[in-house]
Amino acid sequence: MTTATRMDVPLGDVTLAADRSGAGEPVTVLLHAGVCDRRSYRAMIEQLDTPGAKVAYDRRGFGETPPSAGGFAHVDDLRALVGTVANGPVWLVGSSIGGAVALDLALTSPELVAGLVLFAPAVSGAPEDAELDPDTRRHVRDLEEAFERGDLDEVNRIEVRVWLDGPGEPEGRVGGAARELARAMNAIVLANGDENVGGSGLDTWARVEDIDVPATVAYGSLDLPALGERCEELGRRMPRARLVCLDGVAHLPYLEDPATAAGVVRRATASLGRSGGAG
Repeated sequence: MTTATRMDVPLGDVTLAADRSGAGEPVTVLLHAGVCDRRSYRAMIEQLDTPGAKVAYDRRGFGETPPSAGGFAHVDDLRALVGTVANGPVWLVGSSIGGAVALDLALTSPELVAGLVLFAPAVSGAPEDAELDPDTRRHVRDLEEAFERGDLDEVNRIEVRVWLDGPGEPEGRVGGAARELARAMNAIVLANGDENVGGSGLDTWARVEDIDVPATVAYGSLDLPALGERCEELGRRMPRARLVCLDGVAHLPYLEDPATAAGVVRRATASLGRSGGAG
């Protein structure tokens, strides 16, 4: 069993809460989704037998890291954290918005990044006018109504239903400890307010061809179809990307199927610069 050690990483007016498992290089830094915190990766890390230390941390406003009033960018925090936890380039595992932060660092500080493993990443500067499928449109409407009522419990229920189960799947498809954890993590995000602060202001989407590091872009077959399409475009445009479609999982595969997610990371770090098509 992997033993994680609590770390505190002071950054100006805030201290990032982190867990470090294992030791040595290369270090793998894990960046959580916008509805999660560092706990979302714990089950996957338990099954991740790759060399080097693993560091999962809570960004500002998530988990045990308090929010900040502004004047920061998550990519700057990541850059500082990498300088604290590693002596050389790191592997970045990023999910959703965490993937956007990872891509921003790979674009602006490629010397710090050995490679990327991205689970349905957001991308700074990506267009938001993608056509949503009918199931997702219905959930978006329900979310807007719940926000208007100030019903954060209902917002949490709907968001977990979309991101964990998948927008077109039955509610409760993923149950047990994974669902309880998803609701607990997202409750903190909602209580802290706007999870969208700390953006880089970069147009990374326009420059993904310049991100010349080994990259695996993975998405679940039950995720929002628009996000699958984005991943496929990233797989085409990034020069050293490998595209992987994970059958039978949604947006948070490391929560519902940690072994499969760990396998994605393991294969990516073992193959280094190998590129190719869908896996």
